[in-house]
Amino acid sequence: MNIMAESAPSGPAESAIDPLAKAGARPRSAVSAGVGIVGLAGLVAYLSIARFAPDIAAFLGIDWGDRGRMDGPSSAIASVLACGLPMVLWSVLVDKVHRNPSTGIDWSLRRPWRETIDISLTKLAGMWATWGLIALIYATMRYYWEGNYAFSMNLLETVAPWLLLVSVPYMLWLDRRMVEPRDGCWQFGRWLIAPGQPVDGRAIGHHLRAWAVKGFFTAFMLSIVPGNFSSLVTVPMSEVFANPYMTGIWAINFLYLVDVHIATVGYILTLKPLDAHIRTANPYGMAWVAALVCYPPFILMNGGPLDYQVNGSDWGYWLQGHDLLMILWGIVLVGLTAVYSWATMAFGIRFSNLTHRGVITHGPYKYTRHPAYISKNLSWWVGSLPFLVTAGGWVEGARNVVLLGLVSGVYYWRAKTEEKHLLADPAYVAYWNWAQDNALVPRFFARLTGRKRPLVRLEPDPRVGPVA
Repeated sequence: MNIMAESAPSGPAESAIDPLAKAGARPRSAVSAGVGIVGLAGLVAYLSIARFAPDIAAFLGIDWGDRGRMDGPSSAIASVLACGLPMVLWSVLVDKVHRNPSTGIDWSLRRPWRETIDISLTKLAGMWATWGLIALIYATMRYYWEGNYAFSMNLLETVAPWLLLVSVPYMLWLDRRMVEPRDGCWQFGRWLIAPGQPVDGRAIGHHLRAWAVKGFFTAFMLSIVPGNFSSLVTVPMSEVFANPYMTGIWAINFLYLVDVHIATVGYILTLKPLDAHIRTANPYGMAWVAALVCYPPFILMNGGPLDYQVNGSDWGYWLQGHDLLMILWGIVLVGLTAVYSWATMAFGIRFSNLTHRGVITHGPYKYTRHPAYISKNLSWWVGSLPFLVTAGGWVEGARNVVLLGLVSGVYYWRAKTEEKHLLADPAYVAYWNWAQDNALVPRFFARLTGRKRPLVRLEPDPRVGPVA
């Protein structure tokens, strides 16, 4: 995931931080810890209601009929709203993120309509054309109309007319208050409706990359929400507590549910009034390759050339009959998955791959710059035990070990390409320097290797552009 790196939720724009200032102090985080916590609370509350709906209805004297638990796709989407709404309310009412200078909004501005109407109409042309391109890709690729993705497409078809309708008053209202409303969306719209007029190609590229990220990952996240939600709502608790393995699997699935829901909220709410907009989208092609090979339809694992589980099995198979060892193993796996989920929670409404939406420094990011990647890969090694196989002997086991090593290498590659993008922002440079001196994992490796990596100095890359 994006390696954004507790602190006051508002204040100076993130990019205005001296990268070498206050060397011993952890830089402020773009998101407060409270955002993720209230999102988790909202999700758990709704999950409990969905699971015990018949019992709650009976207690309240409501005729529930034979509807059973609220485990359908519509209920799953409602659970995303239950997770997202508290995060939005906390961000606005407690953290007051809408007042951050990094939003690009001056709330004291009330430009006359006649001054911004042309700008807004141009931006609407750019926005609708962008959505049209995404819709064309969806319509062309059969993959998006099969399996779990069919749910995403049906949902997006339903909300599309409402998005078109709401975008008009939203754009007209926002542009009157923007310090500089002529952004990449405006540049793209100008290029479309006024051929030959000068435009900023770099801003257009940023706009299209940002929406490519949203288009690709929003469809993916929406496709996996219903299945995971339904399994947690419907599984009998007798099965959950049947043995240590089932308990561990349930806990891991719950933690992945938290990750998926908060990530889905993050992809949806890229809004400037929430200071959750995409500052820059990663401009490096290798970063896109490294990320996309970890997700369908480009995924290299799970049946692809880097499938490290051929003729293998998981920890439950190898540890069956050894309950104490299975309990300890399950605790380690749940702990690693909890760190992974915690890393997503730390982003609040700003989670996203391949983008810069503010630097996160609290939560697990106090201990390492890459908590999600490290914990996820360790959980795969601990959970799959790739050197143990059911067929093929030591050769097959060795092959699986090598392949999982390559998978971990892909995530190392992702981390480095993402850092290359983020180091264009002095705020991330400040965090990088602090982590190198103070975070647990970098300090451990410094002691292990006997050498300390030098502090990073900012080297602007024109392909990234200024951080808004």
